[in-house]
Amino acid sequence: MKGIKKPVIRKLKWGAAGCGHFTEHSFIPTLHLLRKSTLNAVFSNDKKRAKFIAEKYGVHNFFSSFDEFLKSDVEAVYIGSANADHYDQVLKAARAGKQILCDKPVSITSEQAEEMVRVCQENKVQLAVNYTYRFHPLTIKAKEFLRRQLLGKIVSINVNFNIDLPPGNNFRFNKLRSGGGALRDIGTHMIDLLRFLGGEIVSIDGVIDDIIYKSEVDDFAAGIVKFQDSGYGYFNVSFNNKKAFNRIDLLGHKGALSIDHLIGAKNATSKLTILLEGEAKKAFRKRGNKFLNLLRSVQNSFLKNETPLVTGYDGYINMKLMEELEAKCQLKQK
Repeated sequence: MKGIKKPVIRKLKWGAAGCGHFTEHSFIPTLHLLRKSTLNAVFSNDKKRAKFIAEKYGVHNFFSSFDEFLKSDVEAVYIGSANADHYDQVLKAARAGKQILCDKPVSITSEQAEEMVRVCQENKVQLAVNYTYRFHPLTIKAKEFLRRQLLGKIVSINVNFNIDLPPGNNFRFNKLRSGGGALRDIGTHMIDLLRFLGGEIVSIDGVIDDIIYKSEVDDFAAGIVKFQDSGYGYFNVSFNNKKAFNRIDLLGHKGALSIDHLIGAKNATSKLTILLEGEAKKAFRKRGNKFLNLLRSVQNSFLKNETPLVTGYDGYINMKLMEELEAKCQLKQK
């Protein structure tokens, strides 16, 4: 009796553009956990860096020319370069027919983001954005509570993301390369999380400052937003805090919900606490690899050529909200 042949698994062929810390320590190791994905090429403006990453992970093709990189045997591209490079690289990748996962923020300006979305649509390629917090199991559970209106009408949602990131050679402290500091880098995550949980935002206000490090970019930002269909959202983010209780708090008319040890934590065991009217307090703990969940979701969307769960349009809306807050803060300073 002849042996039964195992089905051949269709693998998505990836290329990674930008060989920074996140690509080296998060994207590539996580991609290797997916059975339906493989990394075929890496790109960096620094050829030595591209060669180092390729050799470290057994990738045969490495490039210091982005155009040559796109001509290699890749179907999907992860854009993990500095923020200022996203625009040109996404446009080139789209016109080359590649599916695209772009790091956040999607661009430097909303005008760029709008064009990136349009060009991807014109070339019939998908554009996903790396907003990982939508993909943690407890965030999804919180979303379900809101969808089922178990907390009643939402009064407020509060999210915090505070870390210590002193100025250095990191592109995040070069305003031309990053577009801004804490707001652009981690504030964009919190704005996206507020939109995911609370729905579309109709207004935003707040403050942006450089409290501790006095670099050319902000090290602190805080905002208040008004949701279209419910109450308010609050966020604060910073690059200047050595210890912080980063958490998510949802307050509704009939109850409350909080999530600890999720924001800013990598693959930690997070805690969901629930308070509902007429019920005893409940607490659940869950470990989740939110970036692995995002990559798996994006991979499956790309293989089927379906719209991903987090799109370039989400990146565009988040960019417009950040620009609105920046514009209001500039007016207050004058």
